[in-house]
Amino acid sequence: MDSVGNIIVYFIIAIAMIFFSFKAVTTRKILRAATYLLFVLLAVGVAYFQLGYQFLGAVQIAVYAGGIMVLFVFAILLTHKPNDKSGLIDSHRRAWGITLAGSAAVVLIFALFYMPLLHGASLMECMQSGGEITMKEIGTAFTGSDRFQYLLPFEAISVLLLACIIGGVTIARKG
Repeated sequence: MDSVGNIIVYFIIAIAMIFFSFKAVTTRKILRAATYLLFVLLAVGVAYFQLGYQFLGAVQIAVYAGGIMVLFVFAILLTHKPNDKSGLIDSHRRAWGITLAGSAAVVLIFALFYMPLLHGASLMECMQSGGEITMKEIGTAFTGSDRFQYLLPFEAISVLLLACIIGGVTIARKG
């Protein structure tokens, strides 16, 4: 059983992540949004440490909060003036955004519980059968290339991110 102190720290971290996530998407200054995103990534790293995954927490802080955020800040400073404010989104676009975000959330939650995860069994089936999923099985599922393993989509996303970075640098050089 977790101690009361661990539970309190967990809720503080969760509230910090929710607060800074909300601030990151609602602020009109892009550099401030990147700073709020940095706080969210640091809070995720602290949550990993709280759960006992020291290596994952260290990687989260070093790679994402350190490296990726430096890349984001450089890209922002190369393409925008730091004090520029973005325009307000009109209510028509805001309604579409909320509708699409809600639809995506429903699809992702459905996929989380019903898509095949390990050995063709979904997360819902594993929870109902009382089977325990180990970190080794999750790692194998993410980095394997067999059926119900996700190496190809993972690599496709990394190529997409690389293309976005190259596109951002190209736009920054032309501007």
